[in-house]
Formats: sequence, structure tokens, C-alpha cells
Amino acid sequence: MEYFAKDYDIIVIGAGHAGIEAALAPARLGCRTAVFTINLDWVGNMACNPSIGGTSKGHLVREIDALGGEMGLAADATLIQSRMLNLGKGPAVHSLRAQIDRKDYARYMKHVLELQDNLEVMQGEIIDLYRKEGKWFLKTKLEAVYSAQCVILATGTFLSGRIYVGDVSYESGPDGMFPAKELGDAIRKLGLPMRRFKTGTPSRVNRRSLDFSKMEEQKGDAHLVPFSFSPHSEISNKVSCHIVYTNEKTKQIILDNLDRSPMYAGKIEGKGPRYCPSIEDKIVRFSQKQRHQIFIEPCGLDTEEIYLQGLSSSLPEDVQADFIHSIEGLEHAQVMRTAYAIEYDCVDPLALKSTLEFLDYEGLFGAGQFNGSSGYEEAAAQGLVAGINAAHKILGKEPFVLDRASSYIGTLIDDLVTKGCTDPYRMMTSRSEYRLILRQDNADARLTPLGYQIGLIGEERYQAFLRKQEMIAAERKRVEQTSVPLSEEVNAILVSHETSPLKKGCKLIELLKRPTLNYAVLSPIDPTRPELPEEVFEQVEIAIKYEGYIKRQEAQIKEMRRLEKKLIPAQINYEEMTGLRLEAAEKLSKIRPHNVGQASRISGVTPADISVLLIHLAKSGETHD
Repeated sequence: MEYFAKDYDIIVIGAGHAGIEAALAPARLGCRTAVFTINLDWVGNMACNPSIGGTSKGHLVREIDALGGEMGLAADATLIQSRMLNLGKGPAVHSLRAQIDRKDYARYMKHVLELQDNLEVMQGEIIDLYRKEGKWFLKTKLEAVYSAQCVILATGTFLSGRIYVGDVSYESGPDGMFPAKELGDAIRKLGLPMRRFKTGTPSRVNRRSLDFSKMEEQKGDAHLVPFSFSPHSEISNKVSCHIVYTNEKTKQIILDNLDRSPMYAGKIEGKGPRYCPSIEDKIVRFSQKQRHQIFIEPCGLDTEEIYLQGLSSSLPEDVQADFIHSIEGLEHAQVMRTAYAIEYDCVDPLALKSTLEFLDYEGLFGAGQFNGSSGYEEAAAQGLVAGINAAHKILGKEPFVLDRASSYIGTLIDDLVTKGCTDPYRMMTSRSEYRLILRQDNADARLTPLGYQIGLIGEERYQAFLRKQEMIAAERKRVEQTSVPLSEEVNAILVSHETSPLKKGCKLIELLKRPTLNYAVLSPIDPTRPELPEEVFEQVEIAIKYEGYIKRQEAQIKEMRRLEKKLIPAQINYEEMTGLRLEAAEKLSKIRPHNVGQASRISGVTPADISVLLIHLAKSGETHD
């Protein structure tokens, strides 16, 4: 017999990467919060890659940290190797990536949740969800009923999950966990627009069975940069990763067994990730390639499990063993966990507002893979925003919305709720039109004042942030005023770095603008340089070298924000708008953009449609700047 257990302000369903941030944020803002998970031992689990960050994903982690989220701190506390990617390219695409001890990470996050005031962490499967008398009610498998004003769905890949390995298919969550089948039925009964996506994971093998002498070693960086802007203990590399390659034999084994792949046999109906395909998909799509790179990545310090990044598959177990053993260095690999594909339910994100609250379901929010995205970092970013907005709804505060020019988080959410997605959405630097402004190195400058204003950044950290900004400003002023006299020493340095010698003295800033010169090179002729943190010099140098490009993007941002300020009334009727094309009227009616800027980014809405909309708003006096 069911019984009423307790009332909360906010309940979060799921304690993966989205659920963790979604629960911590409102609890830290003073809301009575609960987070439910099917298994407490699964909190913060890395069901796929044992890593945090990567290209564009590192940007998201640093932005989460700058706003006061937890992922960056957890990654720094549990990393076993760290590398800065894309250093051969410009600073816009430099991205941190760290191998993580996956068990330590899960332990860290579970303990953070347990210690958090205003937060209760509970093991319990939610099987029903309904709204009554202005509140949401949730029922567990043990027939306890809980209520809350706001609910955040952060179900990951559990919702009606189904595993595929060759001909074998069964209901399951990731990593052999129970699927959330009854909750999936309850959500569909609510009438949310659901769809079916698919993702997958590679085999794990025993380190002792590998031949590392046949592999390329990949060491961590000598100089490590943490994810978190908060001062904390030193981080260090503890392991190496390795690289191996598939070959013609690998390719042939896979091609000979494609008919046994559930994906190619038509058994999997869910849409898979475009930018993280399975090895069989890569072999078919890129048939001209002679080999594919595979990364050999440790899962932790106290385990022999190795993750084979790049070998995701849903082929039968025997075929997986055959193609793994065809790879040099893996000839005798002992498979500990078989690769699989998992199909799961998620929502069409076009049904969400920019706050991640549903358009038609007050107090109901979505976050993470439930919203159609992929990846731990994308999930955590959405969880943070959903958690903040649920708290703001409870506390009667203004919605918290990040625009595309503020952050990769803003770009991610805007893409989801404005453009939607037909396959699991992955963040990439190319998705941002303002990526020179949205660098990972300046995430604190962009977002820490917002985190402080919200209440997730404490006073001590905020004062440290202000001191850093003061140091940057002072150093910029110094290089603008410091004179470099003409001398043989100066010209010898310039010529040795393939830049033209001086004909007369100049200011230090003029030398820093040159592409081949930097602070390190100019050190011998810069005697007044103060002792400052390396990140201060980095900020000054980037701002100087890319000043022209940055100003151009700032002008574009100003124009974008002009359109963002033109709000669209919620009750506007696009069907009656003279001159608006039918397709545009349908798209605008469905998505219900909050402002003209968002409307302009909807697929199928043309500049001509936006002109019609602006004229209508001006005539009706329904908008303001």
C-alpha cells in the first residue's frame, strides 16, 4: 500500500553527471532538495570513457567550475593523467582533457552529495510521476510517494534502456544496472515528446594481458593546468596512456560479420551519435582508411581494467574478441567487459525553454542525456543550469539563461532548445560562432561574476578572482608603458625568432603582438617584469595577439544581443501574421522563442521571416529593447 513520505522543494531523478550538478546547485542555494538513484553505488559513475574534458568539453568543465559547479574540482581531485589538447592551434581550441580514476571520481561525488546541507540522497527507483494541485508527485517501487514543486529529470541512458550485443538483446541500464522501464512508461503517459537514441561503449581488457612494447606511449604534460580556478593541492600525472592501430585484418573481420551487427541488421531503431561512431560504423563510413587509432586508457590506479577508446561495438562477443586480437599489442588481450550498444528514451529538446523547464509542464525540467545530448560534460552543464533555474523558480528569482556569446554552456542549450537534435548532441568548438571569445582560459572572467551573483561562488573565491583581474589589468598597462630601447641584444633575439629587427625603440606591447614572440622569448629584455602567476601572463598575451579578431567578435556579439533584447510575447499568434511563410509559422509556434535572436536561429526560419516578425512587433508595440 502506498504512503506519503515527504515533501521537498526540488526532486532530482538520477545521480549521474547531470543529476549531481542539478542536486547540488539548488541545495547550495537553500532549497530543500532530494536526489533519487536506482543504486547509490552508481552515483557519478563513468559508464563509458574514464576521462573528463577534451576538445570543447574541457571548455564546458571550466565554465561549470567558474559558475560554482563541482565537476572541475572532482576531476582535479581524481585525475591520473592530464593533457592540454590542440596546442599546435590557436588558443580558442586549446582544451584540457584528463584521464580519471573512475572509482575515485564516483566516491568523491557521492561523498560531496552526502555532505551537502539541504540535500538528501536516496536509493530508490521512481516508477510514476504526475502533477496534482500545483505540485509534482513521485512514487517509488517501494510505494512511497514524495512531492515537490519542481522535478528535474536526469535519467541518462536508463529510461527504458535496452542492451544489444550481436543477436542478444535485453532490457537493461548501462553497466548491467536495472533499466528505468516504469518511469519511461509514466513519462510517455504524461505526453512528453519522446524519441529513441542509441549510444555504445568499448570492451575493457586486463592490463596484464597486453603487450605495451608494441604500443606508442602517450605521456601527460610536463606543466599541468587544473580544471578548477579554485586554489587547491597540486595535481600530477600518475600513468601513461598508449596508442595502437587497427589494420586490414581487423577491417576484414568486421566486414565479414556485418550481418551479425544489430545496427546493420536493423534491430536497433535508436539514432546513434554522429561524432562518436562504433568501430563497425567507422569501417563502413570511412572504407578508404587503412587504419583507425585506438587509445589504451587505464580506468584507475587500483584496477587492471583498460578502456579501449575507439573500439565501441555492438557486434557479437566472439567477433569482438577476434577483432581485438587482430590488433598489434592486443593479440592476447583478456576481455573483462564486453562492448555493447544501449538504446534509451530521451525527450525532444524543442519542448524545453532556455531554462530547461518544459514549455507545457510547469516545474518539470530536463537535464543531460534525457535532453538528447551525449557526454558527461554536456550533461553536467545542463544539470547545473536546470538546478539553478529550479531553485530560482522556488525562490521567486529571475530565470538564469546564458546566451551564445557568454559561454559554451549557453551555446549547447540554445542549440538543443532552438535547433533540436536528430542524434545525440555533442559539443564541438565549431558549434560556437564566438569561440575566440569563449576560450577555456578566460571562463572565470566570463562567468565567475555570474556565479557570485547567483550565490554559488563564495566571497573568498570571488575576492581571489578580483585580485587576478586586477593583476591582468596592471600587467597590460605595464607592457603598454614599458619601453624597449634599440640594442644588439634585442635585435639578436628578434632575428633568432624569424621576425624583423628594430630600427628604433618601441613599447613592449608592440613586440608581444608579433606571432613568433611571447613572454618567455622576451624575458631577457624585460627586466621590470613582476612575479605573477603564469595564467596572468597568458591572459595578457592572448588579449594582445588577438585584439583585432576579438574586437570583431565583440561587434558581432553586440548585434546578436540587440536582437536578444527584442522579446516576443508568449501569447503571440504566428498563424495570423501577414507575410510569414507557413513553415516559419509552424516552427515558431512549436518552439515559441523567447526573443527575436532565438527566433532567427530556428531551422527553417529565414531572414525574410525575421523581418516580417520585427515589423509585426514594431506595429503592435509588443516588444521592447
